Amino acid sequence: MAKKSEAMRFLEGLLGGPLTFGAMVRSIRETDGLTQEEVAAKIGVSKHHLSDVEKGRRKVSMERAKRWAEALGYPPAYFVQVAAQEELDTLGVSLKVVAA
Repeated sequence: MAKKSEAMRFLEGLLGGPLTFGAMVRSIRETDGLTQEEVAAKIGVSKHHLSDVEKGRRKVSMERAKRWAEALGYPPAYFVQVAAQEELDTLGVSLKVVAA
């Protein structure tokens, strides 16, 4: 089994549990000093949509996760990994997604 990255372990420690896609996007946005409006414009969604994702009210597909990562200038692997894991968890499938 592959090890989690230091960053993912750190974020999960801060959150007190598994990293969600919304929490990851919010932490990146805040770390980069961006507003929801700025990030929403970069990724091509409304501020309301972004807020719903950050709060876990909306999910993001793996395809969209890849596009968001690219639009924000991040490697897609972790965005897709977290989105895929969240979808599996929601489905109740007992698998762990790890980046290669």
